[in-house]
Amino acid sequence: MTTIEEAFQAAIASKKINGAVICARSKNGSFSYNKTMGERTLLSGEKKPQQLDDMIYLASATKFMTTIAAMQCVEDGLLSLDADVSPLCPELGSKQVLTGFTEDESKSPILEPANRPITLRMLLSHSSGVTYHFLDPKIGAWRERYALPGEDEKRNVEETFSYPLSFQPGEGWMYGAGHDWAGRIIERVTGQTLCERMQERMFTPLGITDAQFYPVTRDDLRERLVDLNPDDVEGLGRAVLGGGGDINKRSKGDFGGHGLFMMGPDFVRILGSLLDGDGVLLKQTTIDGMFVQQLGEQAGKDHLEKLDGPIGPFFRIGVEPEVKVGYGISGILTLEDVDGWQGQGTLSWGGGLTLTWFVDRKNGLCGVGAIQSALPVDVGLVLELKQVFRKDVYRKFAEWKSQS
Repeated sequence: MTTIEEAFQAAIASKKINGAVICARSKNGSFSYNKTMGERTLLSGEKKPQQLDDMIYLASATKFMTTIAAMQCVEDGLLSLDADVSPLCPELGSKQVLTGFTEDESKSPILEPANRPITLRMLLSHSSGVTYHFLDPKIGAWRERYALPGEDEKRNVEETFSYPLSFQPGEGWMYGAGHDWAGRIIERVTGQTLCERMQERMFTPLGITDAQFYPVTRDDLRERLVDLNPDDVEGLGRAVLGGGGDINKRSKGDFGGHGLFMMGPDFVRILGSLLDGDGVLLKQTTIDGMFVQQLGEQAGKDHLEKLDGPIGPFFRIGVEPEVKVGYGISGILTLEDVDGWQGQGTLSWGGGLTLTWFVDRKNGLCGVGAIQSALPVDVGLVLELKQVFRKDVYRKFAEWKSQS
């Protein structure tokens, strides 16, 4: 088996990636693996070795933090997983389902009313019908015609994701902005910004002081931003996003689906709290509920069909097609043991093209791998490196156990 060190150093030597931050630990922290490789480049052009306290862009891994914040609100009695969210978020309650466009010259959208309410559970499991425009051609066409942002225009969640639904709530599955809407709902019921809420209820209890949504404005954090160099002057996390960054540049407020920056070891503190079931962030019963299939029969079938489609490899998060999977709250869920690797009930997801995380409660291991890619991103290589991380960290853990 190729090791993390061999594969990542070879990619650095070939200038395909600039570096990486990799952090993993076992339940209760008896085993840990923290590794940095490569360099980051400052705006001045000076190169510095990658450090564990470097600020990495989480992109869609932000969704995991938003999920925890939402589940805390459920525990506090502020929200319910299965109640209609429209009293708190009428913008979602008024959405209709886009089924297509008329064939006449007007090409008007064909919309039908939603046949059931959207719930928080649907938002957190991508079964609400809220879909990213770049993953559904008809939503993309609607956006082009009715909601294309202006040059340098900043929009809040409601304005950014004003699109109709892709499918009837609860009747399909597609990755989308459900966590951005969940973040706004959290803000409305708590009276805090999403970052304030996370700092109070998630970061501070775990001793985390260095986390901020885009834009990162604290000088001490900004100077540790990865890729804050001539390729990413604005600190957008462009390499993580495959060279883009507009999703941050145009954001106004805290976006629960993509906007957070933090250190790798701090990310693992959060994963580890759920792995340990220590009660600091969530009750054990709440955690248990996150690690089970969330999709009903019809949505579950659609999820599996999406995994078998052209973009399936990105949504499988390294799990082979023959392995039975479902979708938990905020991640793909293995429904059976994988020999020598993930145990049944492992939850995993990623961020952009370059970051991946997992929590395996059965085997007692969690981790995050953040690849700092060069631009343009070699997508195939990055997929391979993420899989090397996922597999080799299990090998290292097994080797440690055999020697303990």
